[in-house]
Amino acid sequence: MQALLIAATGMMAQELNVEVISNNIANMRTTGFKRQRAEFQDLLYQNIRRAGSATSDSGTISPSGIQIGSGVKTGATYRVMSQGSVMQTEKELDVAIRGDGYFRISLPDGRTAYTRDGSFEIDQNGTLVTIDGYTVEPSITIPQNARGISIDGSGQVEVQIDDNTASQQLGQIQLARFVNRSGLEAIGDNLFVETGASGSEQVGAPGSAGYGNLLQQYLEQANVNAVSEISDLIAAQRAYEMNARVIRAADEMMSATSSIG
Repeated sequence: MQALLIAATGMMAQELNVEVISNNIANMRTTGFKRQRAEFQDLLYQNIRRAGSATSDSGTISPSGIQIGSGVKTGATYRVMSQGSVMQTEKELDVAIRGDGYFRISLPDGRTAYTRDGSFEIDQNGTLVTIDGYTVEPSITIPQNARGISIDGSGQVEVQIDDNTASQQLGQIQLARFVNRSGLEAIGDNLFVETGASGSEQVGAPGSAGYGNLLQQYLEQANVNAVSEISDLIAAQRAYEMNARVIRAADEMMSATSSIG
């Protein structure tokens, strides 16, 4: 009975849906995390009678036809790139992006990764790095005798050296933009990499046309809404249960048929 296979695809789809939702909920407190949403598509149809086919020799045609679907499949796990709320941390190397753009990060294998997580640190050489020790591009080195690190909205990094009142400019943090942000590939550690779907990076200064500005001593929170996720979870659970009931009903119908005679 085809209903068994159709309902099975529905159960597998909702199982994946629950996995996506659970990952969103697990990362509710992950800095710069962007939630995902599962999107589904119907499978191929069996045409018993095509719409518009002739139903008599006099030229009448079928207005609707007869089609039987074969279930559902996962079309994509779309990543929602909306802005998350920003939270003050009072840590001078924490930086949030308000608007479009990603920090550019140099990976050990030579690739450039991108992140919305601006919880930066300074390594043993004074270089501005991520919490995993990856260098922020372009590289900025903080002198050992520096104090009062300042990062303005345009990404300019300034410090005061010893007792000098004048600030010394060390460099400027840059941001990258993409035509299709949802086409970026997540690789873990709050990092994304460029793909053919995302398009090539477009690098610019924070605060310039199309680029967000920076907020020092702030971090962007995950864009996960707990209420929405729980609501989606309940809906996925109900859909899974309905498909399970279809399988039980189909099994009972087959048992009834086999017991005849």
